[in-house]
Amino acid sequence: MRMNDNPAVRVVLLNEQATPPEYKTSGSAGADLFAAFNGPAIVLGPGKRANIPTGICIEIPESMEAQVRPRSGLASHHGLTVLNSPGTIDSDYRGEVIVILLNTSETSYTVKSGDRIAQIVIAPVVKAAFDTVTKLGSSARGHSGLGSTGS
Repeated sequence: MRMNDNPAVRVVLLNEQATPPEYKTSGSAGADLFAAFNGPAIVLGPGKRANIPTGICIEIPESMEAQVRPRSGLASHHGLTVLNSPGTIDSDYRGEVIVILLNTSETSYTVKSGDRIAQIVIAPVVKAAFDTVTKLGSSARGHSGLGSTGS
């Protein structure tokens, strides 16, 4: 841990376009992730998805994860979301961080290198001990599933 108790996340920049994750305000839970690639912009047509490179690799402390989440502005204004949200980056992964963007709108969206495309949240991980049993304890909800607690 660092002196201010914030976990240290090591970042390697893979190319000249790469930017480390960046918190925009002191109260931000998520740090922005930026697109970083050589070549032309990536056009996401309506209903299409693309793997967007960030040009970074990260080293997350053991017992933590990084969650890749959509940016609310891109979702609200342009219909872009992160397909496997939240995407989990495990502490032992050392490859490039790739963001799977999905365009849910009816118009194309162009992603350029340097654009803020998602956010990353560093969070603790609790590992469970899974016990195989023949019966589970009862609860007020029981077997009621999807939508059982109201709309």
